[in-house]
Amino acid sequence: MACVRCSLRIFKVNNFLVARSIAMSAQRRAEEKLEKLKDKNPYYEKYAQKLANLQQTSPEEFLERVGKVVEPIKGGKSQTRTYEELLNPKKPRELQPEAEIPYKKLTDIMKLELIQDKNADEISKIWFEYHKTKNVLAATLSVGQYESLMERAKLFPVFLLPLPRSEGFEFIMLQFAANAVHLTPLLVYQVHAENAPECLTLVHYTEMKDKGIILMRGEYDSKVLSGQEAQCLANELQMFYCKNDENKLKLLETFTKRPQEFKHMDLIKEVENIQLV
Repeated sequence: MACVRCSLRIFKVNNFLVARSIAMSAQRRAEEKLEKLKDKNPYYEKYAQKLANLQQTSPEEFLERVGKVVEPIKGGKSQTRTYEELLNPKKPRELQPEAEIPYKKLTDIMKLELIQDKNADEISKIWFEYHKTKNVLAATLSVGQYESLMERAKLFPVFLLPLPRSEGFEFIMLQFAANAVHLTPLLVYQVHAENAPECLTLVHYTEMKDKGIILMRGEYDSKVLSGQEAQCLANELQMFYCKNDENKLKLLETFTKRPQEFKHMDLIKEVENIQLV
């Protein structure tokens, strides 16, 4: 399922963009890929000059080509990331003020009469049954969990989540907007900024709040994420934004208020024991 296409807006924190401290140019990434090829690819010497020329003249194209060959095969399936999405940004559009970001409604995806007269337990069962055959994530939150999530989201609207990959971790940038959370690979954001396409969008529907339940639905781009990887990101989001954990709160505060002190390895240590389930 293609992911929902909404502009990913990056808020300013202390008068500069959070993303500034973690930006890496395509040229730098290309150089790193070239170094990796020297060690891993037995045909490197044969094509060394052509690769070097491409790396210098068109680093984006170099990354796209190298991405097809450097990732190993795991579990019988290729873990290759071609990064074709880097070449296809969303159509640019003028950014809207936060107050004008549309609030996603439950009526857009299902008929409210299916659950209007049900209690929280019945609504939960219907919600999961409704999504059982759909290629999306589905979950429910208590009102308390949702309020904790949104309270923390106001303080830390932008953050990074490390996604386990076959070779280490890939960083995914998230941003809260209205009742949705938009996520995109950091690499894609570095190329396309606010026009970067989302790989996952998590929407929290509050229409049944008076019954004590919040409904969550996550749509992901299957060309970028597997269902397990999308679930892993949703779990990590809950860990950082719904749990009262001093270490995780400290990472959120450092990333937002003191980005120059933020260390990616500290973030990885917090989630490195998470297994895709």
